Amino acid sequence: MPGTSNWAGEIWGGLAAMLVALPSSIAFGLVIYSTLGPDFAAQGAVVGILGTIALGLVAPVFGGTPRLISAPCAPAAAVMAALAADLLRLGLPDKTPTFQPEQVILLLTLAAALAGALQFLFGAAGGGRLIKYIPYPVVAGFLSGVGALIFLSQFPKLFGLPKGTDWWRGLTSPALWQWPGLIVGVVTMVVMIFAPRVTRAIPAPILGLLSGVVTYFTLGTFMPELLTLSGNRLVIGPVTETGGSVLDALAERLTSVSRLNFEDLNIILVPALTLAVLLSIDTLKSCVIVDALTHSRHNSNRELVGQGLGNMAAALAGGLPGAGTLGATLVNIYSGGQSRLSSILEGVFSLVAFLLLGSLVAWVPIAALAGILLVIASRMIDRNSFHLLRQESTIFDFAVVAAVVVTAISVNLIAAAGVGLALAILLFLREQIRGTVVRRKSYGNQSFSKKRRLPEEAAVLEEKGEQTAIYELQGNLFFGTTDQLFTELEDDLKTRKYVILDMRRVQFVDFTAAHMLEQIEAQLAAHKGDLLFADLPPTLPTGQDLQTYFDQVGLVKPSRNALIFNELDDALEWTEDQILTEERVLLSDHESLLELHEINLFKGIDGETLTALYSCLTEKSFAAGERIFNQGDTGGDLFMIRRGAVRIVLLISEGKSHHIATFARGDFFGDMSFLDHSVRSADAIAFAATDLYVLPRAGFDKVADDHPAIGKKVFARLARALAIRLRQTDAELRALEES
Repeated sequence: MPGTSNWAGEIWGGLAAMLVALPSSIAFGLVIYSTLGPDFAAQGAVVGILGTIALGLVAPVFGGTPRLISAPCAPAAAVMAALAADLLRLGLPDKTPTFQPEQVILLLTLAAALAGALQFLFGAAGGGRLIKYIPYPVVAGFLSGVGALIFLSQFPKLFGLPKGTDWWRGLTSPALWQWPGLIVGVVTMVVMIFAPRVTRAIPAPILGLLSGVVTYFTLGTFMPELLTLSGNRLVIGPVTETGGSVLDALAERLTSVSRLNFEDLNIILVPALTLAVLLSIDTLKSCVIVDALTHSRHNSNRELVGQGLGNMAAALAGGLPGAGTLGATLVNIYSGGQSRLSSILEGVFSLVAFLLLGSLVAWVPIAALAGILLVIASRMIDRNSFHLLRQESTIFDFAVVAAVVVTAISVNLIAAAGVGLALAILLFLREQIRGTVVRRKSYGNQSFSKKRRLPEEAAVLEEKGEQTAIYELQGNLFFGTTDQLFTELEDDLKTRKYVILDMRRVQFVDFTAAHMLEQIEAQLAAHKGDLLFADLPPTLPTGQDLQTYFDQVGLVKPSRNALIFNELDDALEWTEDQILTEERVLLSDHESLLELHEINLFKGIDGETLTALYSCLTEKSFAAGERIFNQGDTGGDLFMIRRGAVRIVLLISEGKSHHIATFARGDFFGDMSFLDHSVRSADAIAFAATDLYVLPRAGFDKVADDHPAIGKKVFARLARALAIRLRQTDAELRALEES
């Protein structure tokens, strides 16, 4: 609740919001109930007010967005007006021609209650976030369709055309126009459009409505018949003509529920679902704008729960359903509202206005309400959608907007909901197909494994490594992207011997994609090639286990040339070993112990230098898995591998590590601490049974002092070996950037 100093802001915010919401709500009620006939116009106005009261009192209490004003809105009016028109044309099971207006009103009320219940379930089940993922072109099409429907329904009312008059014939026949109503409507629209340029202290809908009423009574001084309620089709008229009090009407609806059957309820199911989704979208769109203006964050699920309860309360009270409306909310914020209290006070003020001024509703000109709705409808039509025609890549998005709008106008909003759902699926498929599933591509002479190769091995891999193609995949592999992936791989399947698929960023794989992978494997196997999978996620977001799935579909069975590796580096190392074995240059880690002159760093060095180095060398042996040194250890020893392999691992955090490199027989490691006398930067672990020569820095320095030429020779060879490693790293980084 607000502090004492802000009570004025809360009160003014709620009052200003009521002044915006109430005229629009009356107009929306008129849109729906005028479908039933002119005698129901006054009842529609009252139903709009009751919806404003119920939503204002209930939705803010349970909702998740302070300051948000909930009231009847255009989407609700369009859907329910379409439903009312459809119900009047449907036949009942007992073969009577149509639903009677009283039965239509009951079904409208039940549809509103069901929509509220669905909204409540959306929020309780955590569906608030899912609704926000409906593609913008579909939402723009819905809202533009709603605006177009309201515009088309209110334009004849602006001219006062007789019910049933052909739209075009009426507009081209001035003799049919009700000139007093037309003048009132035009004045209302002009004031509503231009009022914000003069003042924002009073909401534009209020100024528009007041100007329309004043214009009507001014015309009444010259046309006395306008000042009579009886038989006057230019004003809403008295509520009592609709058949008793509001409470009597509500009691009649409740008693009529028992006369409904399952077929009747089934008719309103799809419209109620459409209404629930539209109202939810409209509400959440307003919530996002409120967040941006107030630097807050709304709770989508709680807001849908609040809106659902508010719409159920509105239906129970005999009012219209609604949503979080942007216009009234902005007025609330700018008038000083800072909490839920201002939203609740909007409902309180609506109730007070109804009790004190309800009798004056009869004198509200229908043309003035039509003018307000025409302005609202024109603002709902998304003109920015036409910008989508400027680029070829967005023409389909415009087609989606246009298809939903055309369906809404030519059929109804229910059909537009089905079209929108189908097009949303197409938009999803288009985005999946448009975005490539290949994130990065490289070859084995550009990207190398972390196993450090000796110069003669590295030279072979730079020449022959192009036999391996590495593809890093992303996104969903399904029927919509399989052809794209096969097209990307097609050339390499004919010319490469090994194809590695890095699967770490894959989100989903369906059976069509698995079948396509079988085709890729078969094409590689035809020229004795292999398909390698690396970094398969243990579980995908869908819960799918890829390795188990590949086993089940027979993709990686022993008879196939398909292999799975835990990491991409393992797959690269395997292909490198295959290439080096074929070229007969791979040195086995299990061969005899190398002597110092056979270590690559000291090959070709003179005997005097070797003799001097032997004088300070020690020999050490380590079992597989044994640590040679730990990250942070002190010591400047240089290690040379006589046999075996050593893996260098960087500890990142508790329980996490990163494999930096693997050094094999004939190579060296530990050079950083040997050169800069600093602590070890990573762990060194024997990957297999390993034998080492150990050259301590202190012993080497003593030899170098006695034989300066030896120091120069060793450091020169060390610098050259490190330069070769850096050049290889540069080549990998260049390939990574270019891909």
